[in-house]
Amino acid sequence: MRLEFTRFGLSMLQRLLTGVLQLIGAAGLIVGIFNTYIGIAASAGLSLLMLAGFMVRVKIKDGVYKSSPALIFMVLCGIICYKFIDML
Repeated sequence: MRLEFTRFGLSMLQRLLTGVLQLIGAAGLIVGIFNTYIGIAASAGLSLLMLAGFMVRVKIKDGVYKSSPALIFMVLCGIICYKFIDML
């Protein structure tokens, strides 16, 4: 992943921030099983993080194959967010 962030032109701080946000989002999804509001926040946050990742891939002109994981995970997190909201 270090090489990827270097290829993207992102700094070490951005790499660290991305990793921390992903860990917080993952923990939030687990806690979201018990608290719907935290699940909504975590899934929405991860969806936005994946949108940003997809946009970076588009900006550096990666192909569809390399960009698709970010797009797929963004959609999955959006579906999870929708399901959490539907539980309210």
